[in-house]
Amino acid sequence: MRYKQIDQTPKTFILVFETGDELAEGLRLFANEQKLSAASFKAVGALSSVRLGWFSWESKKYELSVQLDEQIELLSLIGDVALKDGEPQVHAHVVIGKKDGTAHGGHLLEAHIRPTCEVVLVESPAHLQKRIDPDSGLALIRL
Repeated sequence: MRYKQIDQTPKTFILVFETGDELAEGLRLFANEQKLSAASFKAVGALSSVRLGWFSWESKKYELSVQLDEQIELLSLIGDVALKDGEPQVHAHVVIGKKDGTAHGGHLLEAHIRPTCEVVLVESPAHLQKRIDPDSGLALIRL
């Protein structure tokens, strides 16, 4: 993954992932490297595989809902970065499209790029902190 800062206020980056890069881990590593405490991002691209999840209220965990190992379009990725226990945490949802025109969506668990993914990430001016919500067990942004 390569990146470039394209604006100072607000701090804005373009991240370009290449074939073989793993998207979820790459976003997490970038957030750590840049010491991001709050940001939002969006992206488009294409993938060779993807694992999507959905949140189970019963288990209080993200469970695998879709696993595809084929060439697919990343139609939309949106997400945020916020601090959880002092560390940047990435939360992203995606919609992917198959060659037959069907689409799937969910929480991003893992995605491998082929040939590219272009992400625009904008740092937020306010620090967003995530705290564990007792009802869901999720780390949620508290304003």
